[in-house]
Amino acid sequence: MSRRSLHTPAPEAEVLRARLDRARAAAVAADTDALLIAPGSDLRYFLGQAGGSFERLTTLVVPAEGTPALVVPKLEAPGYADVPTDALGVEVLTWVDGDDPFGLVAGRLGTVGRVAISDFAPALHVLSLRAALGDAEQTLAGPVVRELRMRKDAAEIDALRKAGAAIDRVHARMGEWLKAGRTEAEVGADITAAIEEEGHTHADFVIVGSGPNGASPHHDVSDRVIEHGDVVVIDIGGPIPEGYNSDSTRTYAVGEPRDSDVAETYAVLQRAQRAAVDAVRPGATAESIDAAARQVITDAGFGEYFIHRTGHGIGLDVHEEPYIVGGNALPLEAGMAFSVEPGIYQAGRWGARIEDIVVVTEDGVEPLNTRPHDLAVLPQ
Repeated sequence: MSRRSLHTPAPEAEVLRARLDRARAAAVAADTDALLIAPGSDLRYFLGQAGGSFERLTTLVVPAEGTPALVVPKLEAPGYADVPTDALGVEVLTWVDGDDPFGLVAGRLGTVGRVAISDFAPALHVLSLRAALGDAEQTLAGPVVRELRMRKDAAEIDALRKAGAAIDRVHARMGEWLKAGRTEAEVGADITAAIEEEGHTHADFVIVGSGPNGASPHHDVSDRVIEHGDVVVIDIGGPIPEGYNSDSTRTYAVGEPRDSDVAETYAVLQRAQRAAVDAVRPGATAESIDAAARQVITDAGFGEYFIHRTGHGIGLDVHEEPYIVGGNALPLEAGMAFSVEPGIYQAGRWGARIEDIVVVTEDGVEPLNTRPHDLAVLPQ
């Protein structure tokens, strides 16, 4: 019945307290009486500790007015020992088996009209809270919390820079492993080990898409044997100890590419990725960045082969707001961080993608990945 807790670096108490203050103000602005934050990335954002969601309820109660409280099973409380609750002004309320934790939350809140619950809280807890809170309207906390999380503060941007540099070091070593005669799975295992060696806590994903598998954007690894002349898409990333994620894609050729159209097609992709990055600035919309990449690819006759959005936000989650996609008119602001990753995928033949994480600055953009964008031809 024991649970392992991973103790990792947390932001300073004043950073966390400022986030809680902003959360209360955001709740007021959203006409919401309280936020109920479940374990996971939202909880880590506010307390510096993600915890774990099990059958027993753990939740951070953030009232629009009043003192926040961490409701946690007594046997799980040691996992939060590093959280500076006193400095944050957070009261810790423990409970033991046989108690009613949902009633404890309801009693803490009193009479409320609307509460917002973490988007990924388990239904087991959501339905029990609904019963305990009576007539209170329940909404998703996501619309409130994401407004805070998608504008990164200085500590978050520093962590993303560190993550970007760590994954760049892995890409710089690709020639050690990516060779004809090896399977994608064998190469993926070496990359996974290197991701940890270069400063991540673990590899969150490793895509090795060789030859026709590169035309599947979310391919994983397989037993396919990599052949001389293959074009190979390598998309890798994971969290560093601070909890922030890397995510970077580069496309390689195992010796000279077999197909005669690779160089010309890849040059289109390079122009598209560059156009999208160059378009990033405060005030530009998320959809305009997608359009900048898509226009280049479409004009070159490859529009049907670009089959996903241009990017996604990144931080404590690999995929979070803002999403760089058509229809998203969100104006970009300084501190927003996201991927720029157009791709061209020709089913049954080969695919290619270039991905960097970028941060919007006060007057433009800062790429957090600095590896070359050229097709990397690896000698065999």
